[in-house]
Amino acid sequence: MTEVIIVRNEEEAGEIYGRCVADLIKAKPDAVLGLATGSSPLAAYQALAKIVKDESIDVSQVRGFALDEYLGLPLTHPESYHSTIHRTVVEPLGLDPAKVHVPGDVLGGAPLEDGDKIAAAGPAYDAAIEAAGGIDVQILGIGTDGHIGFNEPGSSLASGTRVKTLAEQTRIDNARFFDNDINQVPTHCITQGIGTALKARHLVLLAFGTGKAEAIEETVEGGVSAFCPASALQLHPHATIIVDEEAASRLRHKDYYRYAYAHKPAWQGI
Repeated sequence: MTEVIIVRNEEEAGEIYGRCVADLIKAKPDAVLGLATGSSPLAAYQALAKIVKDESIDVSQVRGFALDEYLGLPLTHPESYHSTIHRTVVEPLGLDPAKVHVPGDVLGGAPLEDGDKIAAAGPAYDAAIEAAGGIDVQILGIGTDGHIGFNEPGSSLASGTRVKTLAEQTRIDNARFFDNDINQVPTHCITQGIGTALKARHLVLLAFGTGKAEAIEETVEGGVSAFCPASALQLHPHATIIVDEEAASRLRHKDYYRYAYAHKPAWQGI
């Protein structure tokens, strides 16, 4: 069963993630982190940055691979995930920028019409992750429709990194980053596939607020289905879902999740 941790707020969730990853880096200085953008991971990155600073952890060898990137935005655009990852992760943690990769980096803002270049980018990204030894901890957010990365409902559960069309709801949700103007939100992206994400050794999904409650219910207690891409976490041997009370509000087995986490041996971590 996927581990579910119910917390008071985003800060508590961030502290759990931060401690997990900090301990990983201490044990494995060249750890490979899977990185996500959006609002859900921000407290987690902030908590990790504080621990790294307070405990003087050497992160010079840490490597990172982002989940996804918009197509059609220059890498220098403030809402490109190249820029966002560097602003929210690389700089606060003090990572080596050369060791942190985003799927769209090799495209350099190439247009969607450049089919040959775009078609080769996905397999090349998966090969780079494999060459790095695979991802140790992949952080994930979840969309209101259950998407992870930019794997919209209907995505193959075995998919690799590839170009996808963004669902209208995802563009509506992300318009808040583009002056609330959906017309500024790109229509396409390049994203790690669900099959790519499932190869990570540990998956940590964060979700907060009532708007995510239905998606979390389907992810944790619904059937595994391509129409709720995050439900694929049920197939992973080490997946942790950290949610606040609002996001957990539709879960039928909340009491058990609380009981199981409260009685988990400290040495197991998450």
